[in-house]
Amino acid sequence: PAFRRFQREFLLGYLPALAADWLQGPLLFQLLQSRGFLRSQIAALYSCGFASNVAFGLVSSPFVDWLGRKKSCVLSSGLCFVSCLLQLSWDFLALAAGRILAGLGTSLLFSAFESWYIHEHLERHDFPAEWIPDTFSRVALWNSGLAVAAGLVAELLAEGLVLGPVAPFLVAVPLLVLSGIFAGKNWDENYGKSRRCSKACGEGLRGLISDPRALLLGLVQALVESILLIVAFLWTPVLEPHGMPLGIAFSGFTAASAVGSALFRRGVSGRLQLQPL
Repeated sequence: PAFRRFQREFLLGYLPALAADWLQGPLLFQLLQSRGFLRSQIAALYSCGFASNVAFGLVSSPFVDWLGRKKSCVLSSGLCFVSCLLQLSWDFLALAAGRILAGLGTSLLFSAFESWYIHEHLERHDFPAEWIPDTFSRVALWNSGLAVAAGLVAELLAEGLVLGPVAPFLVAVPLLVLSGIFAGKNWDENYGKSRRCSKACGEGLRGLISDPRALLLGLVQALVESILLIVAFLWTPVLEPHGMPLGIAFSGFTAASAVGSALFRRGVSGRLQLQPL
């Protein structure tokens, strides 16, 4: 019972932030297009978000350990909150700042929350390490459902209620506020080992060079992610001229991704006993 209470407390702080993150995906291109920007300008705005995510990802781990993991979770919600509000602007520089903040917030979203949970699970509550996958499997299940729901909600708000493509960003705002306040009030703070960013990056680089398998895995992952980012930019201008409801298309993409993950888990653990190369 104590573990379930702790798990529920984590999910109540984390899931609203994940839902807000998914809501910002389906209609971003359409929103920027409605502001009158050219496709090249929209590409530049996308690149601002991708670049800030990559650049901050290099130092996010030591930064989170130094600032505190709970504070980093609250900061993630705050950065994404400001980013959503900046989507109301018609100014290119304001929108670029919004994409940069979104990249920073997303980088923290997928590092600080899990780091906080693992430390609390093992160090403060002394729960068995074997129970950690139970929590993250629940997160994965909820995350898939939230991704599918985000596309449907975005379509309902923008087209069904005729509120326009900025509506999902505004709906994300109270979810981010809820996540930040809940984590700030109910979670305890914890810290990691204090390390200089240069030292942490150097250790990571040496680890890649010393293990060819890790380097190969990183290259494959980078190539796959680059394809996904290209698709994230192109799918809206490709489908929109054909009258495809963008929110529903987004839900279809995320549902297919969830099905693929489920098939992989069943393949490696079921009768087939498939093994990754």
